[in-house]
Amino acid sequence: MLKTIALVAHDNKKLELAEWVNFNKEFLKKFLLIGTYGTAQTIKNIAGLDVKVLSHGPDGGDIKIANKVLDDQIDFLVFFIDVRTPHGHEHDIQTLIRISVLKNIPIALNRKTADYIISSDLFK
Repeated sequence: MLKTIALVAHDNKKLELAEWVNFNKEFLKKFLLIGTYGTAQTIKNIAGLDVKVLSHGPDGGDIKIANKVLDDQIDFLVFFIDVRTPHGHEHDIQTLIRISVLKNIPIALNRKTADYIISSDLFK
């Protein structure tokens, strides 16, 4: 079964996540990729990878991903967060992170953690 990676980034981190995906494109194209609307579009534009698009984060995209985590449909969450900017849907973000912890899936909130996880023999 193909593993699924959820890709999410706050506005100020979308480019950074897309560049990370582009750098790891050969590895990541072996997975089903899903993402919130803006993140998925940015990744498609920069890395050229197909990312299944969900709703925009503030419009329920984060909650849709959280539901997929609850249904055991996500194997790894990459969520590059911007801790310097307040977000109106902070409760959705916290719900996604809490559910991911509850379901024991790996979470990368920054590039270095994402690098460590995908380079781990446990991930492969």
